[in-house]
Amino acid sequence: MRKHSPVLLHDPRHAPAPVPVPAHRAVPTHRAVPAHRAEPVLDVAVPVFDEEGDLEPSVRRLHAHLRATFPYPFRITVVDNASTDLTPRIAARLAAELPEVEWLRLAEKGRGRALRAAWSRSRAPVLAYMDVDLSTGLAALLPLVAPLISGHSDIAIGTRLAPGARVVRGPRREFVSRCYNALLRSTLAVGFSDAQCGFKAVRREAAERLLPLVEDSGWFFDTELLVIAERAGLRIHEVPVDWVDDPDSRVDVLATALADLRGIARLGRALARGTLRPAELHPQGGAPPHGPAGQVWRFAAVGAVSTLGHLLLYAALRPATGAQAANALALLVCAIANTAANRRLTFGLRGRGGALRHQVRGLAVFVLCLALTSGSLAALHRTAPGAAPATEAAVIVAAALSATLLRFLLLRGWVFGARPDRRTAEGADS
Repeated sequence: MRKHSPVLLHDPRHAPAPVPVPAHRAVPTHRAVPAHRAEPVLDVAVPVFDEEGDLEPSVRRLHAHLRATFPYPFRITVVDNASTDLTPRIAARLAAELPEVEWLRLAEKGRGRALRAAWSRSRAPVLAYMDVDLSTGLAALLPLVAPLISGHSDIAIGTRLAPGARVVRGPRREFVSRCYNALLRSTLAVGFSDAQCGFKAVRREAAERLLPLVEDSGWFFDTELLVIAERAGLRIHEVPVDWVDDPDSRVDVLATALADLRGIARLGRALARGTLRPAELHPQGGAPPHGPAGQVWRFAAVGAVSTLGHLLLYAALRPATGAQAANALALLVCAIANTAANRRLTFGLRGRGGALRHQVRGLAVFVLCLALTSGSLAALHRTAPGAAPATEAAVIVAAALSATLLRFLLLRGWVFGARPDRRTAEGADS
């Protein structure tokens, strides 16, 4: 006979066993979830605190939707964050009536704490969560988890800020949301569009490796997990959603915003100092957080700024130093800045570890570029001794553009290329 008593996660007898995660272990290559599986494929966590009004209708609606549309076994896990109203009693009744519903009781509040508890104990291949108010249209649930079931992606998020999303909410929350995500892009250089939408899913094997690195237990949990995942090179799939704001939301916007700002500062410091190393989760030990296409675009953007800076410095220095010296000095300054920018923005490397080695290798690439551009200038002066400054500048631009492909390949494969893990290499040799 089925038992419906909650698991008290503050009791150590019921705490999930920690999953050991060696720093050098790679996130495994994904396979599609088998089509015929008796155990739940999807476990949807619904964190709640004092939600006696919304809990029952929302869970019944979600349950009916999954029964009607989801082709695999599923589970809904209601996670009670120390509610003081009738929420625990309602959750227990739902678990008794609906065979796919379970519930957990936590002694402390915090959405991040709730998700960590539910995801850590679940053995489902795909773990998800959604807000209890079901602000996100349920039609997006299957598109959200499908890339994870197929093995295409590691994490999937709903986004209210991408083309195709339809959002109904007040101007204040719209403004705060857009400002927050713009701040993330400018400070942590993230590539995902919406960190806070309460509609996300993750492969279990990825969650097992990410959760030990996530410190926050509140609203910043989502953002921190996504930033670490992106820096680790995991694939993040975005799904535009229909989203209707809950007018009865009791989220303290100001307090949440301040906590998020503190979280951004903490996470930024940890990445800059190298105390947090998400890249070690990747098979290469230092893989970039963006795919090849993202790297090309970021490299091109950095290169465009560098080329413009090179031209401006060359034009400013030439009257005093002459063409060759002006070109060499301008290229040297821009090469150092370019290497630092590509290290951070294109290849996602933070902290001081390896920075000197990267700059030395970057300077070797600089020598190649200098030889190419200087050789082009020398050839111009030999064939057309009286060439105008505008012609010189055109030759320099052409030479710099011709070296771009070679520079990108050298940066990707040599300058910022991952060195083999010594422990792994020794194990392979033994």
